[in-house]
Amino acid sequence: MSPDHSLSQARRFSLGFFPTPLVEMKRLSAELGGPRLFIKRDDQTGLAFGGNKTRKLEYLVGEALAKGCDTLVSGGAAQSNHCRQTAAAACAAGLGCHLALGGEAPDVPEGNLLLDTLLGAEIHWGGPHRKGEQIPDIVNQLVSEGKHPYRVPYGGSNTTGAVGFVAAMGELKAQLTQLQQSLTHILFASSSGGTQAGLLVGARLFGMGAKVIGIGIDKGEAGDDPFETHVQALANATVRHLGIAHHFSATDVIVENDFLGDGYGKVGELERRAVTLTARTEGILLDPVYTGRAMGALMAMIESQQLTRADTVLFWHTGGAPALFPYAADLIAPG
Repeated sequence: MSPDHSLSQARRFSLGFFPTPLVEMKRLSAELGGPRLFIKRDDQTGLAFGGNKTRKLEYLVGEALAKGCDTLVSGGAAQSNHCRQTAAAACAAGLGCHLALGGEAPDVPEGNLLLDTLLGAEIHWGGPHRKGEQIPDIVNQLVSEGKHPYRVPYGGSNTTGAVGFVAAMGELKAQLTQLQQSLTHILFASSSGGTQAGLLVGARLFGMGAKVIGIGIDKGEAGDDPFETHVQALANATVRHLGIAHHFSATDVIVENDFLGDGYGKVGELERRAVTLTARTEGILLDPVYTGRAMGALMAMIESQQLTRADTVLFWHTGGAPALFPYAADLIAPG
């Protein structure tokens, strides 16, 4: 089955500006003394400050509209990039939006939460629950009110959302072909699994030989299945969804979990250095939670010779710049 045929069957509602730029980071590479470095600028997707979730939401919103839904319901942390883009997607599609956020309402919203508010999302605070645990209750309440809600999963990570990153790999392949360039590795922040699953399927579908490496961002809860198992299952569900004859094994899923630090949203020296050095060498802003940690991992892998001068590495920038502002105190090193 051809890639175009597989993807043409999926419903899509246009939300972003694609293709996003593919640029070389020559100054950062020189600073690190490491491999040739490229960056895929999904922080430039254009939907409410951009980010990778726009790709997933094009297909999720397309499905919601096809089903006659009138409200999007999703959830995440208080500074969730996914929730901010979901709220913006709802506005663009003429839908309502309810968000289940972890924590408590602050006196003054800032960062992504400010944008959620400006975009008109109805926010439900969940205290310790930051992965959309309240979504089923919100959906049930909306149904009882005569609404037709569409459940957008945590991180937009189901087979429908993953299709957005299958298509993204086709976009990247076209850009690399135009540049007559190949890659040895593709690195990115991996948290809810949909981006990594989609990229794995896309790499298979479009014949990309690069190693697809997710950088783990979040420590799992006790009793959770290993994250790699989740990504493998989602990748296999996605190929079935697209009618592609392939099965991913456990060895196909590469997740580096050596850079979790003190846990989700905890900014340390690794993240501070990555955010600062990328800004000062390339004028590119990373966020402290996802891309800062993933870029910090990339830098550490260069320094440990896991990535060498012989490699050509793509860093997939998944966005998140609005979260810089609430983390200002953590990003400015003492002294």
